[in-house]
This record gives sequence, C-alpha cells and structure tokens, in this order.
Amino acid sequence: MPAAARVAPACRPERFPPREVRIVLPTRHRMRTSAQFSTTVRSGARSGRRNVVVSVRGGTGEPSRVGFVVSKAVGNAVTRNKVKRRLRELSAQTVRERPHGVDLVVRALPPAAAASWEELGRDYRSALDTALRRVR
Repeated sequence: MPAAARVAPACRPERFPPREVRIVLPTRHRMRTSAQFSTTVRSGARSGRRNVVVSVRGGTGEPSRVGFVVSKAVGNAVTRNKVKRRLRELSAQTVRERPHGVDLVVRALPPAAAASWEELGRDYRSALDTALRRVR
C-alpha cells in the first residue's frame, strides 16, 4: 500500500491551507566555512556596541555573505536561537540593500539575550554603519 494511502484522513495535506515559505536569508548569502568567517574577522573592519560586534570586509565582488557567532555565554539554546533569528532578520535587510561585495560577521555579546528588538536593531545598525565607513 502506498504511504499516502496510509495517512489518516484528518492529516491529509488537502485539508490544510498551503504554508507560505519565506526564506529570510537565502543560502547564497550565508557564510558556511570557518575560512570565510576568519578571513572576514581578521581582514575586515570591526565595530562593537553593547550587544553586538560587527566585522565587515568589502570589495569581494561576490554576493554578500553573512555569518553569525552566538556563543553559549549568551544563554541557553532557546535564547541563542532567538538572538540569531533577530540578527538574521536585521542582516537580511542589509543584504537587500547591498546584495554584492560585502562579507559580514555578526557576533552577539551576552547582553544581547536581554536586549529588546529595538535596542538590538539600533546597536546592529550603528555598528554596521561605523564598520562600513572604516572599510571604504
């Protein structure tokens, strides 16, 4: 018997509305290797605020990439993931504004766990603007 036929009638997909899939940060804009992270952190401009430290490397000529560093000092897994989701949303806006030529590493500091959305966004944008000015 096919697997679809064994599904309970209440669980059949046609009973549920289709879910909207929204990708906040496409794969081509994500840093994947430790070499990408270390190159950006070591050779890029850095700027820090109370909640985040942003490292920016410009002039890559490739699609912009973003990486996140959220250590266990920030909090437990739930807290770290919440901070990452917020930073991912903020960095997605940066990638939309600058789709090419910028590599960005965002490191969350322990106070980011208790920061409000507005405070985290303000610190991120301020640190990013300062780091981008230093790159040019």
